This record gives sequence, C-alpha cells and structure tokens, in this order.
Amino acid sequence: MSKRLFVGSIAWGTTDAALKAHFEQVGGVESANVIMDKMSGRSKGFGFVEMASDADALTAVDKLNGSELDGRKIVVSEARPKQ
Repeated sequence: MSKRLFVGSIAWGTTDAALKAHFEQVGGVESANVIMDKMSGRSKGFGFVEMASDADALTAVDKLNGSELDGRKIVVSEARPKQ
C-alpha cells in the first residue's frame, strides 16, 4: 500500500523529476508532483510524493525532513486527506 507525503519549502526551480530522484534515495517512489499555479505556471513551493510502501514513507520522513534539495531545506510529513 502506498503512502502519500507532503513536501514543503520546495525551491521554485525544482522539477517533478528532481523531487522523485531525491526521494528515490530512501525507497521506492510511485509518483512525485510539484504543484504549479494555474495562472502563472510557476511552482507554488510545495508538492506531494507517493512512496511505494508505508515503511519507505516512514524512512523518507525520518531521513529527508530538513534535508537540502536545490539549495532549500525541505519539510517532509505525512499528507493529510483533502477536506
């Protein structure tokens, strides 16, 4: 079962591929998406990563929260469901 993670404080230039590669260091990644503004086409500074398993998700939160990606320290936590 996959687990969705929230990733905050992403640099404006970070791509989906760069985000996926960063998380693949700690486990299997099913998808990685940087959220883009519909009007400007620019990153909103956050995204979501879907890890292959709950164990990989826990490892990612432990090891990657506070890590550096494209010159910025990212925040990694379990994603909350949409309300």
